[in-house]
Amino acid sequence: MNKKQLATGLSKFRALEKLDVKLEQYQINSNFAADLLWLAYQNGDIKNKVVADLGCGNGILGIGALILGAKFVYFLDLDKDALDVCKENINGFKNFKLINSDVYDFSLKVDTIIMNPPFGVQKRKADKMFLEIAMKNSKKIYSIHKIESKAFIEKLCNDNRFKVLNVIERDFFIKRSFRFHTKEKYGFKVGIWVLEMLK
Repeated sequence: MNKKQLATGLSKFRALEKLDVKLEQYQINSNFAADLLWLAYQNGDIKNKVVADLGCGNGILGIGALILGAKFVYFLDLDKDALDVCKENINGFKNFKLINSDVYDFSLKVDTIIMNPPFGVQKRKADKMFLEIAMKNSKKIYSIHKIESKAFIEKLCNDNRFKVLNVIERDFFIKRSFRFHTKEKYGFKVGIWVLEMLK
């Protein structure tokens, strides 16, 4: 399998239909998900690893990890409806667990965490909470954040004995999803952050 084939497979998943603005459920497309997953796969952080997808939404990242040979994947989301969609999208795999919980309650040690957390726009510091939980439970993290979060993430890493290995800048587009959106499509810069615990 190559990255293009992975993206094609991920594009067939059912998306979330009911979005909760408080949870900042901005979904990534299959090409974006494939970029993050393929990077983690090439770095040796997916195949035969125990992975957690925090704030999993429809499960696109975690299922992608299963497709790429993850040993086991935990899917966590506070939204029960999102987990129902995620479960529907998981087809043919048995090596996973769905967890309907706040990220604060996640305390399972895993090899790799992959996530598209809230950007902290609707709920201030929501992104910080996800990163802090990830740093407590894994030595390797792949996470999506607005590009202007660079200084904040670097400080958080310094405070938690992590280092930034890489930041891959991408254009991020979301369709009009909520009443307060005035445009059909919004675009802004995000980064895929690769973080690792210091040895």
